[in-house]
Amino acid sequence: MLEILNNIDWEPFLVSIKLSFITCIILFLLCILLAYIFTFKKFKAKNFLETLITLPLVLPPSVMGFYLLVLFSKYSTIGKFLEKYFNISLVFTFEGLVLASCIYSLPFMFNPLYSAMLAVPKNIIEASYSLGKSPYVTLIKIILPNIKLAILSALIITFAHTMGEFGIVLMIGGSLSGETKVASIAIYESMENLDFFTAHIYSAILLFFTFIILFLTSFLKNLSNSHSTN
Repeated sequence: MLEILNNIDWEPFLVSIKLSFITCIILFLLCILLAYIFTFKKFKAKNFLETLITLPLVLPPSVMGFYLLVLFSKYSTIGKFLEKYFNISLVFTFEGLVLASCIYSLPFMFNPLYSAMLAVPKNIIEASYSLGKSPYVTLIKIILPNIKLAILSALIITFAHTMGEFGIVLMIGGSLSGETKVASIAIYESMENLDFFTAHIYSAILLFFTFIILFLTSFLKNLSNSHSTN
C-alpha cells in the first residue's frame, strides 16, 4: 500500500486543491457582496442577472469552456487587449483556470448565501439600523453570524465542486503538468492511455477526499444544530 502511495503523482491533486482554495476565496468575497445587493437592493436587471449567475448549473461545462476559450484566446479582442496592455494570457494558464472555475462555480457559492440572507429576520436588521449601525457593520455583526451554516455549506460545496471539475478546465487549461493539470484531467489521461490501475487509484483518492469534505459538512451542521437546540 505504501509503495503504491509513494508511486502516485500527487501534483494534479495539489493543483486541484490550490485551484479550489483560490476559487473559494474569490467567490466568497464576491458572492457575499452579490447576495447582499440581491437581498436588500431593488434594480431592474435583477431577474436577468440572477438567471445569468444560475446558468452554469444547467449549461454543459464543455459549452461554457468553448465560449470562454473563444473569448479569451489571443485572436479575440479581449485576448489581444489583455496580452498587449497587461501581458496576461488566460488560455492554458492557471490564471485562466481560476477565472473559468469562478464563473462555473459561481452559483454553488451564490445560491446558499442568497437564500440564507433572504431568511434572516428583517426585524433584527432594522433594529441594527435604528441603533445607528451602518450597512457594513450590520452585515459583519448581524447578517453573517446568522448565516454561518450557509457560509460553511457554500464554501465546502464550492470547494468540492471545483475539485471535481473536468470539462471546463480541460477546455481552458489543457493539461500542463504542475500548472493546469488537475486531478480530473489526470484520471481522464490515465483512462485514455488504458492505465486503468492508475485511474482507479486517482478516482479512489478523489472520491475519498470528496466524501470526507461532505461528511465533515454534515457533522458540523448537526453539531451546530444540537448546540442551538440546547
